[in-house]
Amino acid sequence: MKRIVPLLAAAVLAPQDAGSHPHIFVDTAMKVIVSDTGQLEAVEITWAYDEFYSLLIFEDRGLDGDFDGALTAAELAKLQGFDMAWTEGFQGDTYLTRAGEALALGAPVHLATEVADGRITTRHRRVLAEPQAADGVVIKAFDPTYYTAYTLTGGLEVTGGCTGEVTPPNLDAAYTKVEELLYAMPAGQAEEAYPEVGEAFADTVRLSCGA
Repeated sequence: MKRIVPLLAAAVLAPQDAGSHPHIFVDTAMKVIVSDTGQLEAVEITWAYDEFYSLLIFEDRGLDGDFDGALTAAELAKLQGFDMAWTEGFQGDTYLTRAGEALALGAPVHLATEVADGRITTRHRRVLAEPQAADGVVIKAFDPTYYTAYTLTGGLEVTGGCTGEVTPPNLDAAYTKVEELLYAMPAGQAEEAYPEVGEAFADTVRLSCGA
């Protein structure tokens, strides 16, 4: 389960069993901010939650009382930043590496929360702790436990004259890994200690700068 206190408070209402991962589906978009000198400065991340999870959030917070999939201005104001209260140690399900070394990101800064057609979409920015050369940086969005599935369907934008290549996951290999790990686990423990297979299902973004 994703380690966010308010974000998943309502998810416990959903039926759960060992074979039902993931539980939450998030269409993701990224804007990678690179300076004119090729330094990676920040990443802006958009999360569009699935309709069912959005409904759980509405119910948990007493929103959308008329059940039309839209919020009043007052209701929307109450929802702003709802998914930004992260527990200590949570990495935001966004991981950056360069030459195999992890790159540290700062705390999230909420940019926007919107609701359309019954779905919640939020956007936040994370600044690198130290700017890094963007060329060769790899970005992945995933929940290690695969409770939440992120898919880079919302698009990728890279500034500063750099580009980003998106490589989809090898799903056959990913599902094989899940089966092997679950088979090796004692029966009845899969939900409490689901193997950390999320990265195997992640799209891979690789930045390239220059000729």
